[in-house]
Amino acid sequence: MPHITEIEDLKRIYKRRVPKMFYDYCESGAWTEQTFRENSSDFDLLRLRQRVAVDMEGRSTATKMIGEDVSMPVALAPVGMTGMQHADGEILAAKAAEKKGVPFTLSTMSICSLEDVARETSKPFWFQLYVMRDQDFVANMIARAKDVGCSALVLTLDLQILGQRHKDIKNGLSAPPKLTPKSIANLATKWSWGLDMLKTPRRQFGNIVGHAKGVTDVANLSAWTAEQFDPRLDWDKVAKLKEQWGGKLILKGILDVEDAKMALKIGADAIIVSNHGGRQLDGALSSIRILPEIIDAVGDQVEVHMDGGIRSGQDVLKAIALGAKGTYIGRAFIYGLGAMGQKGVETALDVIHKEMDFTMALCGHKNIEDVDRDILLIDDDFYRWRRNT
Repeated sequence: MPHITEIEDLKRIYKRRVPKMFYDYCESGAWTEQTFRENSSDFDLLRLRQRVAVDMEGRSTATKMIGEDVSMPVALAPVGMTGMQHADGEILAAKAAEKKGVPFTLSTMSICSLEDVARETSKPFWFQLYVMRDQDFVANMIARAKDVGCSALVLTLDLQILGQRHKDIKNGLSAPPKLTPKSIANLATKWSWGLDMLKTPRRQFGNIVGHAKGVTDVANLSAWTAEQFDPRLDWDKVAKLKEQWGGKLILKGILDVEDAKMALKIGADAIIVSNHGGRQLDGALSSIRILPEIIDAVGDQVEVHMDGGIRSGQDVLKAIALGAKGTYIGRAFIYGLGAMGQKGVETALDVIHKEMDFTMALCGHKNIEDVDRDILLIDDDFYRWRRNT
């Protein structure tokens, strides 16, 4: 096995192993991809203060996210079609998360179903819900999440309409992949991926096919999903869904102070500062850049998490220093999954943990819960973007 020392090592293997349409699905954003790029590059505007001659022994990265014990303030984000990056991908990622002591979040648009993941794991996981026009389907999804023991519902608010991702359209993205001369030529070079896929029956959206009205195969699935994301989702509906769920609720897709205040009013247990990985509103601020403004506004009243652009343990530490109580990795764990399956996800988590732990120590702390903005040196440009009021 190659010596993996950073997330970029996993990405290189991932790119070689996984079909182009699924690599592009992961590694792209909406329109010009400005927000997608800046999600990562804006971390460079935050530098770290080195401190010396401090006791570094007995370090701990353990903390809590929504009251649950975690080995570090990192969760696996919900990623659609994870089971197309590697056969049984959601199951393998959930097993890796359980082994490493961090939360796993299953996407509505997963290949492995809620029940598939629950059968293969012993620890409750979180479920991410997209609000669809079909209210019976939404009610059924919530009931199924309850039945398998999900400990939190992650409600995504920023996908009422689907942002355009040019590469997905040009590649003819689908699950399973449509066989065209172009896709067949590419799949022929990804034989190890294909051999794994032949061993599993899970090759379409497991939470939808057989559960949504009239969706029995891939043919009618495409028509259903094209018209199902609910553009009428508003705060009243969010409140009703919270009541319907009845458990811990995390609201994902908050990128504005006013929306954060509304989430607080609704009674969310946590919010995720997120721009959907740069895949929705291109030109929006990066998650890390807007995070401190939201923290300052509501951070002492609701648990604030963030996702977007995290590729290292230092990125996690910077987000925690700004006040986040938790972070989510999406692409970073997908690189590992596509590269080496469950072992790759575990490796990605190990890489992030090691870098976060060492960096925390060199910044003069040995407990993650004591880390604050004092460890940061912040470029003046970081706070350049403000509303014109």
